[in-house]
Amino acid sequence: MIRIENLSKVYSMGDIEVNALMDINLRIEKGEFVSVMGPSGSGKSTLMNILGCLDKPTRGKFFLDGEDVSGLDDDALAGIRNKKIGFVFQSFNLLPRMTALHNVELPMIYSGTRREKRIQMAMKALEKVNLSDRVMHQPNELSGGQRQRVAIARTLVNNPSIILADEPTGNLDSKSGEEIMEIFKLLNQEGVTILLVTHEKNIAEYSKRIVTFRDGRIIEDRLKDPQTDEEGGLAE
Repeated sequence: MIRIENLSKVYSMGDIEVNALMDINLRIEKGEFVSVMGPSGSGKSTLMNILGCLDKPTRGKFFLDGEDVSGLDDDALAGIRNKKIGFVFQSFNLLPRMTALHNVELPMIYSGTRREKRIQMAMKALEKVNLSDRVMHQPNELSGGQRQRVAIARTLVNNPSIILADEPTGNLDSKSGEEIMEIFKLLNQEGVTILLVTHEKNIAEYSKRIVTFRDGRIIEDRLKDPQTDEEGGLAE
């Protein structure tokens, strides 16, 4: 699904160069559930921006579904984002004056899906995240956990190849955070590839693999033992 080869990202700040990522090599297979951890400034958010086709690497290669996307122009990257990538953000990014149903419909409006099919698919996605009884509620009528479930449903309607979740439980209480992670776990069991950034170890434990960053480099890449649900040895 994802292959990164000797990837680096350098930001220029006046006369100073900041190495956000340095010679990263990483593979994520279809159907994996991977958490990315690390302190602020470790490079994990920069990695997510590149994987989400929101930014380009300075050097190196990034392959998504076998296609080298590291050198594509902005229009081509936008097309890939719309077709292959679903985003879930800490801040939900819902339109406040639209109902849950209309928020979930939005990606399909942009893609030109006819109205009847949009409603059918949006309802199905909201049912998948257990919100079929809140479809006509606006975001201010929903709890934080319910808003995040709307955001997850919105990512599902375009059937993305991968979901990128950036601190999806960061604005939630512990109970709501656990509910959101259980939804991700179920989606992964259905075959959805998930890459999640978090600074919370208990949240990362929901995934099957934990990649840890520090100072722009991967310092640890561990698979959890599927038999014991504990961490195993170094992943290749």
